[in-house]
Amino acid sequence: MAVSYRLKLAENAAEREQVHRLNYATFVEEIPQHPPNDERRLVDRFDAENEYAIALTGAGEVIGMLALRAQRPFSLDQKLECLDDYLPPHRSLCELRLLAVRREHRHRVLLRDLVAFTTQRCVHAGHDLAVISGTTRQIALYRHLGFEPFGPLIGAPGAQFQPMYLSLEGLRASAGTVLGVSGAQATQASARFTPGPVAVSAAVRAAMAEEAAPHRSAEFVTRVARVRRALCELTGAGDAALMVGTGTLANDAVAAALRARPGRGLVLANGEFGERLIEQARCAGLEFDELRLPWGEPIAEALVTEAAARGGGASWIWAVHCETSTGVLNDVDALKRSAQGARAALCLDCVSSIGAVPLRLDGVWLASASSAKGLAAYPELAAVLVNGAAPRTVPPTARYLDLAYWLRRDSVPFTHSSNLVAALDAALAQVDWDARLGHTARDARWLRSALRARDFVLVAHEAAASPAVVSIALPKGVPADEVGAALARRGFEIAWRSAYLASRNWVQVALMGAYDRIALRQLPEALAEEARARTRSGIRAA
Repeated sequence: MAVSYRLKLAENAAEREQVHRLNYATFVEEIPQHPPNDERRLVDRFDAENEYAIALTGAGEVIGMLALRAQRPFSLDQKLECLDDYLPPHRSLCELRLLAVRREHRHRVLLRDLVAFTTQRCVHAGHDLAVISGTTRQIALYRHLGFEPFGPLIGAPGAQFQPMYLSLEGLRASAGTVLGVSGAQATQASARFTPGPVAVSAAVRAAMAEEAAPHRSAEFVTRVARVRRALCELTGAGDAALMVGTGTLANDAVAAALRARPGRGLVLANGEFGERLIEQARCAGLEFDELRLPWGEPIAEALVTEAAARGGGASWIWAVHCETSTGVLNDVDALKRSAQGARAALCLDCVSSIGAVPLRLDGVWLASASSAKGLAAYPELAAVLVNGAAPRTVPPTARYLDLAYWLRRDSVPFTHSSNLVAALDAALAQVDWDARLGHTARDARWLRSALRARDFVLVAHEAAASPAVVSIALPKGVPADEVGAALARRGFEIAWRSAYLASRNWVQVALMGAYDRIALRQLPEALAEEARARTRSGIRAA
């Protein structure tokens, strides 16, 4: 009779001791991999690094286990030479080991549940490929769960294993069995790949649903201070003004601060959002020169240095870091050098880069940001990050755009949204930024490679490509609006409605927020299928 159990991580000494004894029963007494001992317990050599998923009965008995480990070298590295040569590129790897279930409870459902629980832990940790040494006795089960064999058999006769891997694609393909939902249902749930609004986590949604708090309360002021401090820690900025509004509002506040600086400035544009900076500088009445480059072309350091030196030199330089329209990531270090050489204050639009790419703002005077996009919260909070001299304002300036006023009043001079601040606070608190930035960069490399393999033309060159957004120039005769709408019906939401995209027949895939990393693996082929359905040439089958 099947016993009920729950899946969890081993969290205390008693549970780990049962793991060691089950390890002995399986890999000493049943599969003779290790010599017997009087203690009848086997502590894995990687025990300190292992995370154990266990099946635990109501009586507290561990009846099944599977270990997860992400630190190289793996045990498979020591058994199979050149392991990475067998595996798909651009992946974050982990290893699953020591799958064991007590004989009296050994059935496919429990084994399936253990693997499902552990692979979900892998995905949550940012990994997208799990390797395992699958016992030859359970090859059919592993295949059923989505694992793919690679390389030769390893181990001694009587205890042989087949190296196998489970990719996010394999997990999606076996979702009906492993996750208990259909692939279509899982994709429909959260396959949003737009630059805003972005998919958010359950913790962010819960924080947004909190009861509204008075913006003058000590609790709210403390939370605002915590968010400002987290933004500074993430970017290396000295201070931050947190305002109610969009990234456009943040840039208007930057423009208002630039009015107080003497001399002419220089505004750079190589896409839609650089053009918007030029327009905002004009609306603010700033005196400046323009440096325009073709869309998709990164801003060259030599051109900026030359332009900044003209006419007695620029007092300030304003540019977009990640040009969202094209997916080009302008070289922030080169911009810093140009500004330093001209003794100019550097201001950056970082709305699509903060939280999406590694960024340190030393050498940048003012930088704009938004609560959505890479920060993975809801829209309508704007931030201006400040380094060095405090911003001043000259009249006439709208009170709402006065950065000095916001900073003097701890970013709470006017009515604020406690719900939006709570959501951003939750988004900032729950993230391991090194891990997120790492897996976003790997996902973006994989995505660009997969799209090029299907003959799509990417607007940004690889050397200047942002991991946050990929802009795709569709062929003539393949309408972007039809492709975007068709993908939406399949559960993939990409960007195509913006005027600057529609006029060029471009679509975009953004890797911002809590995007669905499993659905991402299906997206390139889905995009190719919809493009092929609308043309007889230009896009080949993968």
